[in-house]
Amino acid sequence: MSRRLRTSLMAFVGMLILILDAKTAVRGAGEGVSLCLRVVIPSLFPFFVLSVLLTASLSGTAVPVLRFVGKLCGIPSGAEPLLLIGLLGGYPAGAQAVAQSYEAGRLSRRDAEKMLGFCSNAGPAFLFGMIGGKFSQPWVPWVLWGIHISSALTVGILLPGRSNGNAGAVRRGEMSLPEALRQGMRIMASVCGWVVLFRVVLAFLNRWLLWLLSLPGQVIVSGVLELSNGCCDLDRIPGDGLRFVICSGMLAFGGLCVVMQTASVTGDLGMGKYLPGKLMQTALSLLMAVTAQYFLFSAGERAAVSPWLTTAVAIPAGIAGIVLMISEKKSSISWRIGV
Repeated sequence: MSRRLRTSLMAFVGMLILILDAKTAVRGAGEGVSLCLRVVIPSLFPFFVLSVLLTASLSGTAVPVLRFVGKLCGIPSGAEPLLLIGLLGGYPAGAQAVAQSYEAGRLSRRDAEKMLGFCSNAGPAFLFGMIGGKFSQPWVPWVLWGIHISSALTVGILLPGRSNGNAGAVRRGEMSLPEALRQGMRIMASVCGWVVLFRVVLAFLNRWLLWLLSLPGQVIVSGVLELSNGCCDLDRIPGDGLRFVICSGMLAFGGLCVVMQTASVTGDLGMGKYLPGKLMQTALSLLMAVTAQYFLFSAGERAAVSPWLTTAVAIPAGIAGIVLMISEKKSSISWRIGV
């Protein structure tokens, strides 16, 4: 079946579902719009504008600390600003910057594919704007950000394919506040569009399947589909400890919505090691969060390391290892035959 025919069939089935159960669709879309107006836009929009300004001002700037971090992660010399965008710009700005550098000839395919695995992350704008009010202690988002950055850099160290080459980093022109405002509005519109779309999907899932799961399970499914929806539902989970662990995993993976956005901005480069890297980062983030909660929360607030949590760590790690081995084997074969 061709890709065009598959897409047409999926669109037809989706429209048929919307027609047959219009009330659920309207309710889900209404919840999504309400969520955007009440929570998403007030929490994120100011951060998005400032994040665009900060990223633009630092992009192409030599930062001595990043030079050392870049060597640890095995990225080409001169590609450190891409790492900075990946840590500060938010999903999927880092992946887009890597793809643009590859298309401009500043990165080899091998280096770009590796950098996709750890250079696209939840930015501080999203993390502090969306997560800040979900915990009783104001310092929790800072710890989550530390875990998020640490797990991403650890993935960069663990991923094979270290580079000894150089990459030319291009300095951007100075960005004005009106331009940052326009970019922030475009990002905000995209985020809200995905939130509404996936809220409709969640409405159907809640009607048909998710009611069978526990509250934490429902929030996890919501976050795996679309990160903003999952984060907005975090306050449904009792106890800061369990909320902390689940939030750490959701931030690391980013959700299927972010995977689709990443695929749409990487162009000819493809996804590279993005999915293996995200799965490894999810496993690492969960392990770090499970460990950190024993030092941060009281005994009554900690999440028990139950079998479902162990499985949630083991499955991403196992899948990441298998996918990574397969991709590395294909990559080495391609390099040997000169493809």
